[in-house]
Amino acid sequence: MAFIDHVLQVPSYGWKDETGKLIKPGINQIFSEFFSRLNVFKDRKNWLPLMSWLKVLCMVPFLLLFIVTFFSLPLLVAAFVYSMLIMGTHGTIWHHRYCTHRAYKFRNKFWRFVTQNLTISMIPEEIYVISHHVHHAKSDQPGDPYNAQAGFLYCFLADVNHQPIAKDLSEADYNRVKLLMKHTGITANTYPQYQKWGSYVNPLRALATWALNWSFWFLAFYLIGGFPLVCCLFGAAGFWAVGVRTFNYEGHGKGENVQVTGVDFNTKDNSVNQIWPGLVAGEWHNNHHLFPKSARSGFKPYQIDLAWYYIKFMSMMGAVSSYRDSKKDFLEQYHLPYLESKRKV
Repeated sequence: MAFIDHVLQVPSYGWKDETGKLIKPGINQIFSEFFSRLNVFKDRKNWLPLMSWLKVLCMVPFLLLFIVTFFSLPLLVAAFVYSMLIMGTHGTIWHHRYCTHRAYKFRNKFWRFVTQNLTISMIPEEIYVISHHVHHAKSDQPGDPYNAQAGFLYCFLADVNHQPIAKDLSEADYNRVKLLMKHTGITANTYPQYQKWGSYVNPLRALATWALNWSFWFLAFYLIGGFPLVCCLFGAAGFWAVGVRTFNYEGHGKGENVQVTGVDFNTKDNSVNQIWPGLVAGEWHNNHHLFPKSARSGFKPYQIDLAWYYIKFMSMMGAVSSYRDSKKDFLEQYHLPYLESKRKV
């Protein structure tokens, strides 16, 4: 069995049936799997998905305080900008284009650290990166950890049910996981530590990183705007962390082929270019599936790509040493031939 086929922890209901067709679990099955995988008393190796959702739960009091006590129009605008533009764009810059696809390289560890911590930390790199490699290898096929054809909840709860790495990898396969994560700067567990904790990252390091990141941003926001701004932006970060879990369901047509000719050129899966995720986070998803290793995915004039602007700016500053830009390839291989075919009709 290929590494990509077993690197993720298989859900209790499986990926596919005996005929090779996608298994579409019912709501009860999905929730049963979800709560089982959050149960650290049952298995301490469930700690990482639990920590991911604990971060979201920790944001609820901040969000409620903002809504009930500190709500104002200026703070609402700040919450919108922080959650939609800043958190969204940072997710594309850091988790997506760098950690997963290595679309660009940093000049040194300092700039990598700065970019990693540009926002409040919400998503564990390990859960995102390894599963996203599987997503690209099996997009809209059985084994895709957020296959939209299996429904909204299948995607929404995928970070717990489908995305964690398997807990029984051989040492050779665990070393392959380490190779996929090494450039991120996240310190790896040794193989014995992995066998104990079931993860690439060590719990103590993860907790320390979480505490330092949140402490820094709490203090920074407090000095800028007091406790109202803290509640506003921490609540906004939690709002984004929930909302981003809906993206792949929408970004793959809710399980249907809704691609538009002349807009979506990758027809190997159901990925689509959506205006809103593209504008606020640079996530032109169909373009990305065409050229996943490109630091830019906004190829057309109207396709604003804030993530690319950051990467390009960092390159001009010397903080980014190299990057891949596939705009020219997109135009030559797809867009210009499409325009030519329209002229011939």
